[in-house]
Amino acid sequence: MAGASSLCIAWGDTPKYWKWTSLPQLRFLEVAKLNFVCWLYVKARIETKILSIRTNYAAYLVFKFIDTRYGFETRQVDFGVYFDGSDNGERRKVVLDPPANMPKLSQDRGNGRMEIEMGEFFNETGEDGTVVYSVFGFDDAKSGIIIQGIELRPKSGR
Repeated sequence: MAGASSLCIAWGDTPKYWKWTSLPQLRFLEVAKLNFVCWLYVKARIETKILSIRTNYAAYLVFKFIDTRYGFETRQVDFGVYFDGSDNGERRKVVLDPPANMPKLSQDRGNGRMEIEMGEFFNETGEDGTVVYSVFGFDDAKSGIIIQGIELRPKSGR
């Protein structure tokens, strides 16, 4: 898993927007707590040469919400997973905190943490370059999410 401190988070170094804190039940020392932002953008990269070859991988956003959250219950965020230099613009659009009448796409990880699949890619030879995975939402104010990180793991099937 790429912990929050290793992610590129827009405005992540501005305390007005993000607070870096620790939660004792989590494995990483620091997590990123969103105070308030209209421009949500989180990105990570990994070189395919350090991953197993001929393997299908999925990227998962690992997060939790605080009680007073805003902007995630009706507005979609976009997930992108692609090889650097070949972004075709395809995005997976999801509502992270859907109301009761909408399907919930995230899975419980325990301790109040959730995970949601961002997308997948196939690492053919390990020489495929860099994979970029991102979360963004630019259309409305958001607050109250804690980002632990983005996890990559093999996915069965191709």
